[in-house]
Amino acid sequence: MRIFAEVARLGSFSAAAAGLGLTQPAVSYQIRRLEEQFGVALLRRQHRGVELTAEGERLFQVAAKTVADVDALARSFRTEAQRPVVRLRTDYAFSALWLIPRMHGFRLLHPETDIQIVATQRLEPGFRDDADVAVVFGTKAEFGAVGSLLLQEKVVPVCTRGFLDRNGPFDDPQQLAKAILIHLDSPTPSPWFDWRSYFAEFSVTRDLHAGRGDVSFNTYSLVVQAALSEQGVAVGWMGLVDTLLSTQMLVEAGPPLEARDRGYWLIPPRSANIHSERLSSWLVDEVGRI
Repeated sequence: MRIFAEVARLGSFSAAAAGLGLTQPAVSYQIRRLEEQFGVALLRRQHRGVELTAEGERLFQVAAKTVADVDALARSFRTEAQRPVVRLRTDYAFSALWLIPRMHGFRLLHPETDIQIVATQRLEPGFRDDADVAVVFGTKAEFGAVGSLLLQEKVVPVCTRGFLDRNGPFDDPQQLAKAILIHLDSPTPSPWFDWRSYFAEFSVTRDLHAGRGDVSFNTYSLVVQAALSEQGVAVGWMGLVDTLLSTQMLVEAGPPLEARDRGYWLIPPRSANIHSERLSSWLVDEVGRI
């Protein structure tokens, strides 16, 4: 159809052949095959060039639009294939509770850039090689040499207002230790604040019988969901539960704690580019709004 459309548009086998990078006999052969398939003459051969028959004119109206539509679609495919993609590696909690609710803001600022999020709890040695930007939880000793502290670890016990009214008040950690607690499963010792280390900071020893009814989960998103479902009190990471606190979906249920050199670190790629730099700057700006 493209060959026919070019011949019809230019009125010449030779001109169409030159434009398509074909030989004149090859173009003539394809037109003959097309006429055989349709069973009608599409072109009138003249001494200088060709002209459309009535049937050829009808076919050209359809073929020209079809070829134009195919060309437009091809350009669209090429444009989409060339769109920059910035790959962000982080963990489940940060991606679900901090990043996803804010991603619309990045898209508004940089609509030409796509983000691919890779969420995982396992940090492999070569994680910087398969990501443009990484946001990872750890200590200054682990990541201070290659990254910058994006979100310092600050925690506060959280629960719903209803749970607090029915089971509180928790005026001090000693009273809080008697409540039903929601735990995040983690290695021992935990790389972040858990209930054991939280109470240790206040020199509180929890009674063995106080843990009856506690629940635990292997992902922090489920911990937060359990707290919202009034299953108990959870350790709330500031930055991850801020929105829930500001909307009163959760309330503070005890004194806060912070770790000076621990939290989420922003790790740039080994070879920076304009897209990774834009994402890194946006992350820093968004944290500054908290």
